[in-house]
Amino acid sequence: MSRLLHVGSGPYAPPAPAREPTVVSADGSRLHVEVHGPEGAPAVVLAHGWTCSTAFWAAQIRGLAADHRVIAYDQRGHGRSPASPACSPDALADDLEAVLEATLAPGEQAVVAGHSMGGMTIMAASGRAAFRAHAAAVLLCSTGSSQLVAASTVVPLRAGPVRTWLTRRILGSRAPLGPVTPLARRILKYGTMGPGSAPDMIEACARIVHACPRKVRHAWSQVLDLLDLDHGVRELDVPTAVIVGTADRLTPPGQSRALAAALPQCTGIVELPGIGHMTPVEAPELVTGTIRELVRTHIQVVSEESA
Repeated sequence: MSRLLHVGSGPYAPPAPAREPTVVSADGSRLHVEVHGPEGAPAVVLAHGWTCSTAFWAAQIRGLAADHRVIAYDQRGHGRSPASPACSPDALADDLEAVLEATLAPGEQAVVAGHSMGGMTIMAASGRAAFRAHAAAVLLCSTGSSQLVAASTVVPLRAGPVRTWLTRRILGSRAPLGPVTPLARRILKYGTMGPGSAPDMIEACARIVHACPRKVRHAWSQVLDLLDLDHGVRELDVPTAVIVGTADRLTPPGQSRALAAALPQCTGIVELPGIGHMTPVEAPELVTGTIRELVRTHIQVVSEESA
């Protein structure tokens, strides 16, 4: 679609997938899916965040696809997945279940990684049968389970009702983002990235976020405002790694620390100094390496034993 405005070259340019199946979710919504890498290789499933798309995972796909089967999909209304009037945590869980069932063989397991709303998708699906059958381990990047607007530090005021009200107005704005201008890059960097973010990182994120339709952006902002997935964290009973940037204003480190404390099988939390909310773009090697280590520890040994 013409709304896809991602960068066309460099490390953040989306690589060409081996195939692009369309998966149908429980309510009939169509989801655009990309499969990269060799068939039969250990599987990784990537769920992106609010206002993003599969292009957000370009660096991880490039880093993993030589020896992993990497499955990335566009959340409903994002990227090339059509918008749906059904916007809810249950819809996110339905979509992830549909992707897992359509792309993995019966009994096959994968490492499932989610960034921001993608992490919330994993929490929403944690009790589902398909998720429990297919998820060997999880990576949660820059995410939280509840009280997202109240915890956000995008507005530089002391925590309280005024800051929460202003944050809700900003994140839930219906205004179009417009073209990617120098001012737009500065605003996006302030709100979502660390102070040392390189220009190519900022450009990649700005193009992806600005491509999200404003109606979709607004609809999902309302869902995130009311989100409460604390129960889903407690049900996420698989080995789970947590990554957060210390300069994350959207889901500050306190959110990730709460996740790490509540997860039944947290394998550790990594806090990245000076990194913002866009950890897969801002710290691509670390995120890719963490996924690779989860695969090595929780999938590859099992595959060798069954060979």
